[in-house]
Amino acid sequence: MATRTQIEVVMPQMGVSVSEGTVVKWLKREGQRVLADEPLLEISTDKVDTEVPSPADGILGSIVTLEGETVAVGTTIALITTGGEAPAEQEPESTTTVPIPPASPEPVAAQAADRAFVSPVVARIAAEHSVDLERVRGSGHGGRVTKKDVLAHIAAAETPEAAANEPLPAPVTSSAPSGGDRLEPMSQMRRSIAEHMRRSLDTAAHATTVFEVDMSNVVAIRTRLKPEFLERHGVRLTYLAFVARATVEALRNWPWLNAEIRGHEIVTHSYINLCIAVAVDGGKGLVVPAIRNAEGLNLLGMARAIQDVGDRARSKQLTPEDVQGGTFTITNPGGHGSVVGTPIINQPQVAILDTEALVKRPVVISDDKGVDAISVRPIMNLCLSFDHRLIDGAYAVQFMAEVRRSLESWGEERY
Repeated sequence: MATRTQIEVVMPQMGVSVSEGTVVKWLKREGQRVLADEPLLEISTDKVDTEVPSPADGILGSIVTLEGETVAVGTTIALITTGGEAPAEQEPESTTTVPIPPASPEPVAAQAADRAFVSPVVARIAAEHSVDLERVRGSGHGGRVTKKDVLAHIAAAETPEAAANEPLPAPVTSSAPSGGDRLEPMSQMRRSIAEHMRRSLDTAAHATTVFEVDMSNVVAIRTRLKPEFLERHGVRLTYLAFVARATVEALRNWPWLNAEIRGHEIVTHSYINLCIAVAVDGGKGLVVPAIRNAEGLNLLGMARAIQDVGDRARSKQLTPEDVQGGTFTITNPGGHGSVVGTPIINQPQVAILDTEALVKRPVVISDDKGVDAISVRPIMNLCLSFDHRLIDGAYAVQFMAEVRRSLESWGEERY
């Protein structure tokens, strides 16, 4: 009788600094046949949500990690039996461990040394805030200190009560759900977004400036090019593509907006990895994939790249590399009618640009003789949030003035 083999499905390594993942949803049930590379489950990390494919053809014999559970990278989360139907008790079998996707897990010491191991991101946060990790209570495997632990420690240490060595007050809770209330746990993505946004507000000195932009030239050119882009290239030409192109051009002249702060040093990037915020899961989640080396893209290339990262984000086809290394972010709530916003900076970046709805408004214009008149123009508000620790107001508004000039003077030669 043929020997069956049990393949261990393990929590994959989804980026160098990612040390754990959460099982969001199993797409197959125990006892179901699965095919190699067929989506097996959905996982979530603090970097990306993605589907994990099956490592082999076989039967999903045992699900070890249930939905909602968070485990360390390399942990066995399921077993797949290959070589036929699920093996009978007397049949010989061997066991093989196959990581998904194939990658080397981060170096982890033996079980007894788990407490001593911290991921690079935890080490960096601890160093930035002068935290002694020996004083942090770890909630990870073997008492390992996770990013959540060190951030909670920092938050507690910054409270007046902690500074005065007084006990922290009990958390304020509302009454138990009643009537039509619905209670549900936060998803891993929602928890990651909450943590990331709170840390950004605690880190950066947020300031926002708003510019009105007359998009008349852009509207005319887009109206002419939109059918051509779609029919010849299969690309949707959006206003966002024009704004992104103008932004990238301006960043070359205002490099501190394409930078980050590391301790007491300023790192100015020689490349522009433009992040585009994408709403997923019906607006209940957000991912921010990066368009790498966006400075080398023309209008068609920019429109194609924006469409690509948006489609792959919504279909959960992003890789860990897609959401790492961004240097500047654009968010686009205007597509839903918003007219002004104060976006939160995507750390460790120092600025984020918010594109708002295109709205026809009456504006005052002057002719060559200085005679004023009222005209209806398509106006878009562009809102820039910037980190005042590095970017002063004058620097920010000069950058925005260049973006505005670029959009208002858009010509035929800039395709």
